[in-house]
Amino acid sequence: MNLESPKVNVNKSPEEVFDFLTNVKNFESLMPENISKFEIISEDTFLFALKGMPEITLKRKEEVPPNKIVLGAAGGKIDFSLTGTINEIDAQTSEVQLKFNGDFNPMMAMMIKGPITKFIETLATSIPKAI
Repeated sequence: MNLESPKVNVNKSPEEVFDFLTNVKNFESLMPENISKFEIISEDTFLFALKGMPEITLKRKEEVPPNKIVLGAAGGKIDFSLTGTINEIDAQTSEVQLKFNGDFNPMMAMMIKGPITKFIETLATSIPKAI
C-alpha cells in the first residue's frame, strides 16, 4: 500500500526542513490532536499512539541530506516506512511530501487506508507551522 500526502510549501531552506525532520523530538509537534502517547526512546527512535490505535514505534532508517529522510517501523508485526522528500523551490522555500509504504493484506489495508491517509496529511500540513 502506497499513500502520499499533499505537497506543502515551507518557508525554510531544504537544510532547515531536513534538520527539523531528522530530530525525532520534533515529530511531537506534528502529531494530530488525538495523540494519546508520545515517547522518545533514543535519538533516532520514538513511539506514539493515537486514540483507538495501537502504539507505533518509528526509527530513523535512512538520510540523504538535505532531500530525504526515511522512518521505518521498529519492531512490531507490521513493516512499513514513512519517507519525507524535500525539494528546493528557492533558497528559502522548500516543498515537502510524505509517502507511506507498507505491505498489508487486503483486509488490513482497507481498514487502515483512511486513518493512515489522514495521519500523513496532518503530519505534512503541520510542518510549515511547526518549524
